[in-house]
Amino acid sequence: MRVLGINAVFHDPSAALIVDGTIVAAAEEERFTRRKHGKPCVPFSTWELPIQSARWCLETAGVRPAQLDAVAYSYDPELALQTGGDLLAHEYEELRTFYVRRAPGFLADALPGLDPARLRFVPHHVVHAASAYLAGPHRTCSVIVLDGRGERGSYLAGRAVDGTFEVFERQELPHSLGLRYEDLTVHLGFARSSDEYKVMALAAYGTPRFLPQLRELIHPVEGGFVAPPVDYARFAPARAKDGELLPAHADLAASVQHRLQELLLALAARLHARTGDDALVMAGGVALNCVANTHLAENGPFAHVWVQPAAGDAGTALGAALYAAHALGDRVTPMETAALGRSWDDGALAERLATMRVDYRHCDDVAERVAELLAENAIVAWFQGRSEFGPRALGHRSLLAHPGHADNLRRLNDIKGREQFRPVAPMVLAERAPAIFEGPLPSPYMLFTHRVRAEWRERLAAVTHVDGTARVQTVDARLEPLVARMLEAFETRTGLPVVVNTSFNTDGRPMVDDPRDALECFGSAPIDALAIGPFLLARTPQVALSA
Repeated sequence: MRVLGINAVFHDPSAALIVDGTIVAAAEEERFTRRKHGKPCVPFSTWELPIQSARWCLETAGVRPAQLDAVAYSYDPELALQTGGDLLAHEYEELRTFYVRRAPGFLADALPGLDPARLRFVPHHVVHAASAYLAGPHRTCSVIVLDGRGERGSYLAGRAVDGTFEVFERQELPHSLGLRYEDLTVHLGFARSSDEYKVMALAAYGTPRFLPQLRELIHPVEGGFVAPPVDYARFAPARAKDGELLPAHADLAASVQHRLQELLLALAARLHARTGDDALVMAGGVALNCVANTHLAENGPFAHVWVQPAAGDAGTALGAALYAAHALGDRVTPMETAALGRSWDDGALAERLATMRVDYRHCDDVAERVAELLAENAIVAWFQGRSEFGPRALGHRSLLAHPGHADNLRRLNDIKGREQFRPVAPMVLAERAPAIFEGPLPSPYMLFTHRVRAEWRERLAAVTHVDGTARVQTVDARLEPLVARMLEAFETRTGLPVVVNTSFNTDGRPMVDDPRDALECFGSAPIDALAIGPFLLARTPQVALSA
């Protein structure tokens, strides 16, 4: 079967293609349009479909629209219409449903040859769940989905056995842990449905002194939880964008973060009491909160916790395609990598570089040369292989740096135009990680935090956050041989088995995807060198280009 998955309703529009049960391609529309998160998360934008990413998925597999057996859309308008009263009080909410119901025709116009009757609507949280239990490594597992909202709810929990999913609990709006975290993001002067990770980082600087009051306002109940809108001004004043961050803001962030962790642990304990499973899989935007994930993995009842690497709404395109493929009878293969996006071979890269009229050299061993530059404290942009699906740079579209120099955190945040309280992450070979970091390992998708062992904190000053933790990416040499060789070569030169890895982009822009994006970012930011395929570009003569 050939199944195309589409996410377009809220934010992070995306497309994914499954062929005979195997994930062939998945990409977010923002990587093509260069609009962060693809589009605004408002009803007016629901008509905007991930056309470029859908076309690319089909072209990559050599599939024509007419050959698709199904198109799965990650939202059910009929379920949304069942919402009563002022549950989703917004004068334009009906417009969202209006556009969704017309998606078959819109897609048929954009993908000539597509039979609109092939499109099926699948509930938003059901496909979030499928993106975890069908893509994850556990055939029998408990499942938690937590986000801002779907058609009419914000939480779903159940159990999957060999691809069949049974729902145990749902939480309807307006109660939503995701929306309460989004509300806090706005209150602190950041962007909704975009900057929640900034709140998570800021929380490490605060004390959760408002936790008792939040426990009264937000708490679990049978079958779900109570999480109505909160007047955060009771605890700290609203902050204007780029306004001063006060200690009270950090304390409020810490308090809400801790309450989220407590609620997640309570929900997981209740689910485990019913299923007794060893494994839990998670999806939904809340599952991108790596601090909460770690708290659950270390203190919860499940021996194994797996989180979908594209846990936010982008991942629902993949979940929808997997769900429909399974429903049509395909045996679905779990995902082994998040590198599901675009790539260019060496010839295509050389042609692009020649067209751009930039000076570059071919390296016989780009991993060795980049390790040498990093050892000399250069910051290197790394553009290799297929781009990542999801919000994390995992060694394909990355900025790399030496972890032993504390000032490299400032340098990278300056390059990216980010707040200085934001941390950067370490990458390390999976077999080396336990000697350096404590926490859930391996961690290939950078979705957990880890305590940096005391003897390593000073040696890894650039990646050790204020609370002594780091968001680690472990590297499997079997899956990532080039990155593994770079790490080994860097350790040979420095004695450090860790390299700083942060996303190759600047603030407010999507991660680079096309070679043109990489060259634009390299040209506009003070990055010392760019390794793009086997080719190396340098900013200054001091950075030798010899292979």
